[in-house]
Amino acid sequence: MFRFLKEKFFGGARPAADAPERPLEAPVAPPPEAGTATSAPPAEATSIQAGAAPASAGADGTDAAAAAVSAGMPPGPEDATAPGAASAATRQGWLGRLREGLKKTGASLSAVFVGARIDEALYEELETALLLADAGAPATQALLEDLRRRVREARASEPAQVRALLAAVIADWLQPLQKALEVGAQPDGPTVWMVAGVNGAGKTTTIGKLTWHLAQHGATVLLAAADTFRAAAREQLGVWAERNGVDIVAQAGGDPAAVAFDAVSAGRARGKDVVIVDTAGRLPTQLHLMEELRKVKRVVAKAEPGAPHEVLLVLDGNTGQNALAQVKAFDAALGLTGLIVTKLDGTAKGGVLCAIAQWAREQRRTLPVYFIGVGERLEDLQPFDAREFAQALLA
Repeated sequence: MFRFLKEKFFGGARPAADAPERPLEAPVAPPPEAGTATSAPPAEATSIQAGAAPASAGADGTDAAAAAVSAGMPPGPEDATAPGAASAATRQGWLGRLREGLKKTGASLSAVFVGARIDEALYEELETALLLADAGAPATQALLEDLRRRVREARASEPAQVRALLAAVIADWLQPLQKALEVGAQPDGPTVWMVAGVNGAGKTTTIGKLTWHLAQHGATVLLAAADTFRAAAREQLGVWAERNGVDIVAQAGGDPAAVAFDAVSAGRARGKDVVIVDTAGRLPTQLHLMEELRKVKRVVAKAEPGAPHEVLLVLDGNTGQNALAQVKAFDAALGLTGLIVTKLDGTAKGGVLCAIAQWAREQRRTLPVYFIGVGERLEDLQPFDAREFAQALLA
């Protein structure tokens, strides 16, 4: 999930990929007052062994908690259980929700192979299905060329074999998007993440979930509420800060760049491991607002040389090819280093990740998808795995 490089976490050893854990539910505490910098009791640091999941709190009454959240009421402490919930079961449950979210695309692709013969008509139907799944024309053409080659080499004669080969093609195509999100690579000062995205993509909620995961791994986090024009954004981020026991720097109606500067400076002064800057939701067509994001990035670099170390874009998985347009626009403005795709539990088609991988290849660069989300619960945000995603896409 995260790759911690600082000695305080792993005694200097680079850890293997973390196993997912079963976390708590939604935040429970009220937000801090706007215009103040608050400090909540820090999460207890733990010593994490390489390749092992952290001690985490599970959710015993998951259905009841989810019902409370949907009704606007936070779950109470009785919803939490002791540490040690089975991470494997959590991951399997999450994969089930991912397959459910992508079932429209899966049904469309799987239908192509029912009673099919391996001929040109099959490839034409696959082309249509991939295009309808938002894979885009360039990626669709490349995927089918690779599939044709593998079918010839394997001498596949059954539709089921071709279907399995297509899953392998998509998994290999998406493999460059799979990468751990690193913390503590710089020798001094906090790791600074700047998070962007259009309104409604789930940006602030995603920051809250990332904060929880970091805190569970023993990292100290400070949040910067640089979305100063939307009061609900500050309040929402404040809830997550209180819930996760982390510091937050917020200001009502102030300059976003000033808030970001103060937060990064405070993070360094307080010895924080990670500072996450929540920026205002921006449409990539609003050029003057995109320029404001550039300013925030420049100011963050002044507060901490080399920062931001990650510029993350949160994408709504239901927006189809518009997600690729957002990637291009935000990358041109900010120079993205990674993506987080949310809301894959709705009507998402999923193929846009193939389009993003194709665009990254054309740019001769790597643009990883660090996490994907399938719901509102903390456990619904999980690291992206190319092979699992390909299998879910063809489930």
